[in-house]
Amino acid sequence: MESQNSTFFQTIQSDIEKALRSYQFKGFIFEQGVIQKISASVLIAKGISNSFCGEMIQINRDSLAFVFGFIANDLVQLILLKEGSPVHTGDPIYRTGKPLQISVGRSLLGRVVSPIGSPLDGKGEVTTNHTRNIESAAPSVMKRKPVQEPLHTGIKVIDSMIPIGKGQRELIVGDRQTGKSALLMDTILTQAKTDTICIFVAISQRSSTVASIIRTLTNKKAIQNTIFIVSLAEDPASLRYIAPFAGAAVAEYFASMGKDVLVVYDDLSKHAEAYREISLLLRRPPSREAYPSDIFYLHSRLLERAGSFHKSIGGGTITALPVVETLGGDISQYIPTNLISITDGQIYLEKNMFNAGIRPAINVGLSVSRVGSAAQTKAMKKVSSGLRLELSQYNDLKAFTEFGTELDNETKARLTKGEQLVEIMKQKDLEPLNIEKQVILLFAYKYNFTKNIPPKRIAVYQDNLYRYMKTRYPRFVSLLETKKEISPNLEKALSRVIQRFTQSFMKTENESL
Repeated sequence: MESQNSTFFQTIQSDIEKALRSYQFKGFIFEQGVIQKISASVLIAKGISNSFCGEMIQINRDSLAFVFGFIANDLVQLILLKEGSPVHTGDPIYRTGKPLQISVGRSLLGRVVSPIGSPLDGKGEVTTNHTRNIESAAPSVMKRKPVQEPLHTGIKVIDSMIPIGKGQRELIVGDRQTGKSALLMDTILTQAKTDTICIFVAISQRSSTVASIIRTLTNKKAIQNTIFIVSLAEDPASLRYIAPFAGAAVAEYFASMGKDVLVVYDDLSKHAEAYREISLLLRRPPSREAYPSDIFYLHSRLLERAGSFHKSIGGGTITALPVVETLGGDISQYIPTNLISITDGQIYLEKNMFNAGIRPAINVGLSVSRVGSAAQTKAMKKVSSGLRLELSQYNDLKAFTEFGTELDNETKARLTKGEQLVEIMKQKDLEPLNIEKQVILLFAYKYNFTKNIPPKRIAVYQDNLYRYMKTRYPRFVSLLETKKEISPNLEKALSRVIQRFTQSFMKTENESL
């Protein structure tokens, strides 16, 4: 009897110990403080020394701030997010015990919201029961998978020479008005044909610019799978600062559900300026170009949240396309060099190429993708191999001929072929191409079917070729779309068909002369 009682009490004790170990205290110490100093959107408060970084603080019932840092004498640095009634020195503040969060869910699709989730499109409140912390730790290496699946942009020069994979972080860098926004919109338009969810984070942008992007995507019917998180140039530095982190939080929600997500940060140079403004107001020691010394950590902890994730945390992917603006094409500036060292490659848009009519104005020599051909289909890999080297050699040869050297026939032929490749890579804005169309056009170039086509007629040749393939041989187009590779039999069939078309095209061209 005693042994049974002893066993019973041991079992009860073991259960109690397990319950105590698993118990988590969910309350917080209620504290009320007071504002001691105000400087723009930066507040210094006292009385809430037990708060934590990122905690939301209530001010006067209808204003909101969050904890940004701590200083001596129990003083806390707050950043004002939402100001209802005017905030004054001496106003009481209250801890909420909640970290800074944003509403997440499918109801955000097609909506335009602020970095704290407030609707900006006049369509009413966002109805969702889910929230996510704006700041969160990036998944560890053990929770990630290799980046192998391609994310097609619909842009020939990128998909063939600078491929982007799902889960990659590819920097878009260039001066003002070099086509960065057009490149981003083409990429989003391409995702509209897939299940990929797009998040466009506008940081310190003009309202007219954001409205133009939204209008374009709406007209192209690509708004249904896109979420806009917008902070305008006239918004407080606090909203501009948290905007990209809010975008990352929304992306993590969908990635945890196994979705592929594309996040565009336009642009992080303005994000760095917002962080510099806050840091200078807080009298933090400035470093190079007056930026705070932890500016590198700011962007690295943001971009590390992108990746291809293991099934244990949802199995989704987050592809990040951060944008940074340069001045005079100088990529050695502080913020661009920081971001280049953080990301998995960069796409460099050049002003001179843009002015010369080469669109998109991508300098392939200064652009790189560290994922490379691992993020390409077999078909694209087959037709794009060697193109980068050919283009590089053409640019070098073209620079050499500017000295007025007399050229032999072989050099002239190489220059003509290089000009053809440049023309092939040209593309109109807001007209992304399906990957099978790109493969057919590059196949014609790769196997020298275009060698007798004048460079100025390449664009007409391309349009007619794909129309011919789509109407006469849709089975070949369908095979490229589904199989994503070029079998030996398909290669022979494509060669015959494209040769027949090219002969017909040349005959028509000669007759028109």
